Formats: sequence, C-alpha cells, structure tokens
Amino acid sequence: MLLDRRRAGVLLHPTSLPSRFGIGDLGPAAFDFLDYLKRARQSLWQVLPLGPTGFGDSPYASPSAFAGNPLLIAPEPLLAEGLLSEDELHDLAALPADRVDFGSLKPLKQHVLQAAFERGRHSLRRALEHFRHAHAHWLDDYALFSALQDELGPPWTDWDAPLRARAPAALAAARERLAERVEFHEFGQYLFFTQWAALRDRARGLGIAIMGDIPVFVAHDSADVWAHQHLFKLDKRGQPVVVAGVPPDYFSAAGQLWGNPLYDWKLMAREGYAWWIARCRHLLELVDLVRIDHFRGFEAAWEVPADATTAIGGRWVRGPGDAVFIAIAAALGVGQPPVVAEDLGLITDEVRVLLKATGFPGMKVLQFAFGDDANNPYLPHNYQDPNCVVYTGTHDNDTTRGWLATASKHEREHLARYLGADRPQTTEALMRLALSSTANTVIVPLQDVLDLGSQARVNTPGARVGNWTWRVRADQLEPERADCLAEMTITYART
Repeated sequence: MLLDRRRAGVLLHPTSLPSRFGIGDLGPAAFDFLDYLKRARQSLWQVLPLGPTGFGDSPYASPSAFAGNPLLIAPEPLLAEGLLSEDELHDLAALPADRVDFGSLKPLKQHVLQAAFERGRHSLRRALEHFRHAHAHWLDDYALFSALQDELGPPWTDWDAPLRARAPAALAAARERLAERVEFHEFGQYLFFTQWAALRDRARGLGIAIMGDIPVFVAHDSADVWAHQHLFKLDKRGQPVVVAGVPPDYFSAAGQLWGNPLYDWKLMAREGYAWWIARCRHLLELVDLVRIDHFRGFEAAWEVPADATTAIGGRWVRGPGDAVFIAIAAALGVGQPPVVAEDLGLITDEVRVLLKATGFPGMKVLQFAFGDDANNPYLPHNYQDPNCVVYTGTHDNDTTRGWLATASKHEREHLARYLGADRPQTTEALMRLALSSTANTVIVPLQDVLDLGSQARVNTPGARVGNWTWRVRADQLEPERADCLAEMTITYART
C-alpha cells in the first residue's frame, strides 16, 4: 500500500497549471511541476477527476467516467509532430494566463483539435486502431455518445426514442452517419491518453505517485448512464426518479442538490459489480491510487425526489457496503484496492464501521479542526490511527490564508491556544501542524505552499460562477517556497 509510511504531497489539478494556451494542460508546464514537486521532496501529486468537464465546468459532472478531458491535450507535442502550426494556436495563446475562460476556450480548442485530427487521422491510423481496440469497452459508447451530442445536442433523454433506448438498428445507423465525428472523438482520447502516459512515466521516474479521484456518482447526461440505463434508478424515458445530494452541512444550510442519478445497487450486485470493477481497473491504469469522493455513499446515499428544488427533503437509502470493494479487490487480484476515502460531512457510526472494514485511510482537514473543543476529531492530537490523510484544506475549501482572514473569533482563539500564544497564525504554521502530525500522509494544496489568498480558491460549493477557473502563474512557483516545504518534509520524516 502506497500510504503505509510517512509521505507528503501536493494537490493541484492540471487545469490550474501554467501554459501558453488558456488552460493548464499535459504539456511542458506539467513536467516542470513534477520537477518542482521533486525539489520540494514530495512523493505524491493529487489531481481531481481527469474526465471531460460538464455542468458548471466541473470535473465532478463529467459526461464520462472513463474518458480523458480533451481540453487537457497540450498543443506543443502536436506542433512537434507536425499536426499543428503556430498560426493555428494564435487565438488560444491570446486567452488569459491567470484563469480559464471556458466559454472562449472550448470552441477554440475544438477547432485546434479538428485541425490536428485532419492531419493525423491517416498517419496515426495504426496507433489509433490499437488504442481503439484496447479501450473498446468504454470508447465505443463514449465516442458515439459525443458524436450524437454534437448532432442532436444534450441531453440524451431528448433524443428520439430508438436512440434513447439504444435500439441496435438506430445505433448502427448513427455510427454510419456520424463515422467521421465518432473517429474525431476517438482521436481526441488517443491524444489525451498518450500525453498522460508520458507524464505519468516522468512522475514514476522521479518517484512521485499520482492520486486520482473517483466521484461516487456520475452525471445523468453521460455516456455511462445512456449506455447502462438499467444500472440506475430511471423511469422509462431515462429520467431520474431520485437524485443525489447531501443534507444541510458546513457548506450549505439547504444542503446540496447534486442531481446525479442513483445506482440500482441490487442490479449491480447481480452483475458482480462489473461496471465498478471496470471503472476502478481503468483509473488504476492511469494513476497509482484513488480518492473516492463522497465515500459515505457506499453506506447510504441521500436520495432526493427528482422534482425537488432543494436537498432538504431527502432520505438516507442504504448502499452496498463493503461488498463492492471485496468484488473489486478480487477482480484486480489485490488484498486491498489503493483507495483513500473522502469521509467528510455527516459521518455516522455505520460509515465509520464501513471505513474500518475496508481498511481505507480517511481524511482529516485542519480548517475543520478549530470550531469545537479539544475533542474535535480533526485536531492532530486526536489522530489515534496513523492510517489517514491530513489536509490543510481541500479543493472545496478556501485557501488557508483566506480561511485565516475570515475565521470566527472562536476558531482564532482556539488556534492560538493550540499553536501557542507566541507562534504566529500563518499558512506555514498550519502546514507544519499537518506535516508534524502522526498521520501517514499529508496533502497540501499548492495555493497553501505558495501562501496565496482567497483569490486563488478553486471551488466554492454552491457558487454558480467562478469555480474551477483559477490558474497558477509560472512566476508564482518560487523555488524558495519549494525549499521551505522540502525542509519541513525532511524535518518530519516524510521524504
């Protein structure tokens, strides 16, 4: 298990990397970031879901649980291979360098990838055929789904009944009619997976493991739900009967209404959890371990009627427990899948029992540690089991500097007592608190490594605009910050 000794790592999604072309990607800046992590003596890089983004540009609302995000394809390798010219990248290079303007980026990136496709579809035919064969179990459905959305628009539940129901004759006719568009989407996936493989090889060479992310639920308007409708709680037209969310919590007084369809776990069990096995096997070919977002959904999910306007009126409905993980471990031939469980929010005794049964490390977040008293489970002196992952904050939190500026009087006073009256309340102090803890693993968002304020926040749950757009500038990756993190990492035996 990767997390059975003291380690440290950094959280940064690739879209937040520097690059010349409007969004962080898998190009030179990603390789430079690996070198930055090596200088900082880090052995983990945590990313968010790598799939195409969906509603609100969120990586947690992807149209595929298997595909890679074409927006992450770096132009530089395509230039080197003669698939693009510098002139074709002029408009991408004019996009902002400090944020992602998704509205402008998407059509421009699509145009660039189309140009590369027209030049590369024949010269790369043999490699494409090999890739298509190796990934057919998900790529066939995803490429056709994407081509149909290009033609008919979303959502798939508005398509004609034969396509909604995946009638074989309708699918065959669509594949023939949209053959070139299907091939375009296959080509994009080939580029993504090829570039990601090169980046991961570099990470391995530097001794850096990559932690990926699995959202427990998938988007309704996705190739997964369209292709496997029987595995979800849908009506005859494919619409959700109930949707996922969470009750009122730290982030929202009305709860969060996510809108994802919910699994029919009984049917999944009858099929031996084959879809989940395929999903985990696929992701573990891309990363070294995975964080499961909203792990408690395996014990019980908050089901809300599909026509509800808030999540308040939902109810907890039992999930599969550890049966799905036993099936995954058996299929993968491992004693325990390399998983980190996101066990934040409303955690019951039943969820704690499930977490213990799986043996997965859970999460501790220091920003949640100072609102109560000395018994708060996120305080380092309460980490009785080192099998956990400690964060200063997650992608859903403010940066630590931003949190310190807005923390309540009680939190500031508690933090002062905890650190000691003579120690300043700074981002570095919180990082040191995490790194010095008994937890096996510590993950620090890059924003905290660089001591950035709230303007660098990635996501504010419930906010309708501004999420997922932040990018770090190359000049902010100061060597001194890496050296400071390296010194703490060495001091607390996490190298």
